[in-house]
Amino acid sequence: MSKSNLVDKTYDLITDEGEERACEAIPDSACQETPGNYFKNVFSGALSKLAEQLVSPGTTLPWIFSALGVPNLFSGALVPIKDAGSLLPQLFVSARIRKYATRKWFWVVPALIQALALGVMAFVVLKTEETTAGILILSLLLLFSIASGVASISFKDVIGKTIPKGKRGQLLAARSTIGGVLTLITGVFVLQDLQNEGDNSLLFWLVMSGAILWVFSALLFASIKEEPGSTAGGRSPINELKKAWVFWKDDANLRRFVFTRGLLMAIPLAQPFFVILGKEELGNEVSNLGIMVIAAGIASIVSSPFWGRFADQSSRKLMVWVSVLGIVNISLMALFPIWPDDFKNIYTFAALFLIQVMAHGGARLSRKTYLVDFAPEKERPLYVSLSNTMIGVFTLIAAGLGSLSSIFGIPTMLFLFVALLVLALFLAFRLKEV
Repeated sequence: MSKSNLVDKTYDLITDEGEERACEAIPDSACQETPGNYFKNVFSGALSKLAEQLVSPGTTLPWIFSALGVPNLFSGALVPIKDAGSLLPQLFVSARIRKYATRKWFWVVPALIQALALGVMAFVVLKTEETTAGILILSLLLLFSIASGVASISFKDVIGKTIPKGKRGQLLAARSTIGGVLTLITGVFVLQDLQNEGDNSLLFWLVMSGAILWVFSALLFASIKEEPGSTAGGRSPINELKKAWVFWKDDANLRRFVFTRGLLMAIPLAQPFFVILGKEELGNEVSNLGIMVIAAGIASIVSSPFWGRFADQSSRKLMVWVSVLGIVNISLMALFPIWPDDFKNIYTFAALFLIQVMAHGGARLSRKTYLVDFAPEKERPLYVSLSNTMIGVFTLIAAGLGSLSSIFGIPTMLFLFVALLVLALFLAFRLKEV
């Protein structure tokens, strides 16, 4: 059996294709390349998912900051810089991307920039400490995040041109599942050992490994065979803003989607408060970084295949059920301080944390699939960039929510996130089915 036939048969097997391959919503000329493109995208994504976990602003970077003696003020800026840096600039670069018929390079080049940023960051970790390390790492994270934002636009457009509708959720799920397996292995065999070491050379290799993974991920993505797309409708950034305003004003479903996606941010925003509350109730046992990384890996492995097929059936319904899951799980964590002592232990905490990571994965996959399927083909980059820029604004607002926990307490903060998810549930019911 030839290599191409093996790839085709494997693709048909895992995506449940019948005798006649359907290539809905992509050019007929791209149909025969779908199996190869599918696996190149999957393995590229698996490597980038692992790289993201190795240098994560929510887990490993705060830990590195602590090891380097960086003031806590810098740790609080990690997530807002990562999110806002990757989301806010997108509306201003989407017009540039539209001028190019082949758009995969707008993912490949930013991926190499991300690799470069992490490579420099690794030497910062090795050679500096305290405030100097904090300033340099945050600056490099901002560069990393802006590159990530550019890549996000082209990624969804490339998927829309190379992967048939009805298979995109499975692709995103496969990326997350394999990335989850790699993350789980890393959590068991690498991060656990790092916690018992004070040598900065180990931290250096942690970050440098992320840089190397981004290089290989970029090379795989560069090998995707992408048919040239339309370059019509190119606009200057000013005209792009005007056109975006027209879409925002005229498309009620787009507005509902953006607000639903913004409210679903309550799921990842609640996650750090899980850790803080767990530490308060259970002690330092919860602060083990390996537990957090392993939970993230298990969550991806267990939930991603299910979420992917669910999203291909109805990404709108997946948003509904993820909202419900978040409401229940966050409520249980908010009530964790008054649980009976027999149930209040590291195992029940780990279960709630794992479910929260699963819910976050479902939220991310559902909104990505919905947006790719919902956006008009010729305006997909603008729809993606407009949505992401608006979420960047929400991120800046959400960055101030953390200060409320010091006033009202963490359980009250968690119930606030529950209220936001109730609103998300209401809006998700009103979204159009695509």
